Amino acid sequence: MSPLDDNVPVQTIFAGKLRRYHHLSVMRQLLWPSLVASNIRDSFLVILGAIQSIFKLIIWRPDVVFTKGGYVCLPVGWAAHVLRIPLAIHDSDAHPGLTNRILSRWASAIATGSPLKFYPYPAAISKYVGIPISSEYQEFSAKERLQAKKQWSVATDKPLIVITGGGLGAKRINDTVALLLKDLQKLGSVVLVAGAAQYDELRAITPENSEDFQLHAFISSGMSSLLGAADVVVTRAGATTILELAALKKPTILIPNAKLTGGHQVKNADVYSESGAVVVVNEEEMIDNPTILIDAISSVLNDKSKADKMSQALAEFARPNAAKDVARMILGLVK
Repeated sequence: MSPLDDNVPVQTIFAGKLRRYHHLSVMRQLLWPSLVASNIRDSFLVILGAIQSIFKLIIWRPDVVFTKGGYVCLPVGWAAHVLRIPLAIHDSDAHPGLTNRILSRWASAIATGSPLKFYPYPAAISKYVGIPISSEYQEFSAKERLQAKKQWSVATDKPLIVITGGGLGAKRINDTVALLLKDLQKLGSVVLVAGAAQYDELRAITPENSEDFQLHAFISSGMSSLLGAADVVVTRAGATTILELAALKKPTILIPNAKLTGGHQVKNADVYSESGAVVVVNEEEMIDNPTILIDAISSVLNDKSKADKMSQALAEFARPNAAKDVARMILGLVK
């Protein structure tokens, strides 16, 4: 942590979430006793968190409250509304989550991670800004890609396939890669960022790290250079990851997690797929027929024209000034 980070005060409140699963019907969820009980319990936590937030905001008296979405923001945003404090919200996903849909009724300004046509927000107070990401995520030249491959000790004479399930990993993707590894290596070098939870299991059944294959539990720094070196990236459909790849102009294959609350990854993937910016692989279909992943990767690597068109289409979503635009939006609400 930098000295600045150490000086940022952090306080917590109670908060609760409404558990909803995109892949289950409403009836199945209502007949799930532990799920219903958890949702009822958390409704009381939301009320308690709102009361806490009111007292904290009375003491602090901020000029603006900024929320980023997620269930923990609901009681804070509601408290800001009650106290008539200007509220700014940012929505990363291509379709708004429940918290932001509620808070948008009281927001003074709304920033979105995707074009406004995907949101039901009032146009007068909404602005498409993208998602603030590190300045390290920029398009790599051919020379820079070569240098990055050397930095990561992967083969420089063949395509690089980077596969990652995010910080926590993605077991179904990891298992598919382990199953298909020999076939994947026929297409190029493979780097799998598997997450810590499954690393030991995968390490036992995969080759030692070399220029043709590498297994990593987690990459805390340098992820931008690894992705920049890649000729194709296979990943989940988290909003921030997609915008990082947009800034890098990377040919991208998305495998959205359909089980997440609200199905937001599926919705994210649909938005970018409709624009021809990504290839989307259905996870359930991949489990039934793993070679779907091989076909998707080879379709990108073996068709440079397709890869270039995808990269260009994805780059259209990049917003390098997102952080500044969000900051201006917040400061614009100060009385």
